[in-house]
Amino acid sequence: MHILGIDVGGSGIKGAPVDTMTGELIAERIRIKTPDKAEPQPVAEVVAQIARSFEWKGQIGIGFPAPIKGGVAMMAANISEKWVGTNADELFSKITGCDCTMINDADAAGLAEMSFGAGRGQIGTVIMVTLGTGIGSAIFYRGRLLPNTEFGHIEMEGYEAEARASDAARQRDDLSWKKYAKQLNRYLKMMEKLFWPDLFIVGGGISKEHEKFLPLLTIDIPVVPAELLNEAGIIGAALAAQKER
Repeated sequence: MHILGIDVGGSGIKGAPVDTMTGELIAERIRIKTPDKAEPQPVAEVVAQIARSFEWKGQIGIGFPAPIKGGVAMMAANISEKWVGTNADELFSKITGCDCTMINDADAAGLAEMSFGAGRGQIGTVIMVTLGTGIGSAIFYRGRLLPNTEFGHIEMEGYEAEARASDAARQRDDLSWKKYAKQLNRYLKMMEKLFWPDLFIVGGGISKEHEKFLPLLTIDIPVVPAELLNEAGIIGAALAAQKER
């Protein structure tokens, strides 16, 4: 089955048709800069532009940086507050003319990694964290997703964890890879004490440079880089739409 997957991010909105049986993109992805302030209508217009670029008429899955319940955005951490309470399913479906399915962006990336990437075949507890503007999270047990976790907002050293261990925090504080690894290690140890997972998967844009910081971690639980990199959110969004059929 071919489904258009779209990943709405803080800096860019990306999309491509996905073969949900293989997890492969069947066309080169399109990336458009996220509109300033990331308000509902401008973001929806970009999503529609991507759909038109592929002349898309079928299902669309959309990964979105917020907890999603019944197609409604429940909070807004790195996007406009105007999204809170907005039925994003209806907004995107109306502007694209297609059947749209929403999913939290980190959940989407996790679905992709569990199906076609670093989590494939893992039957224990797996936690994926996406390190970017903030920290996204997805937790799986025996391959099943517990949706809408927001582990980036747990307290760490008196602040939200994403203010200390996200890639944006690394860049903001101009941390060396060694110092950043210490911060990430503290965060993962907190997660270990809460959930005792069998595997951590690290995704997000920073995962492309995993060799610079993952070997510096001292946590006992295995930590591996995501395999699908920037395509994970697109693939997982398409998988989420397929599950809604």
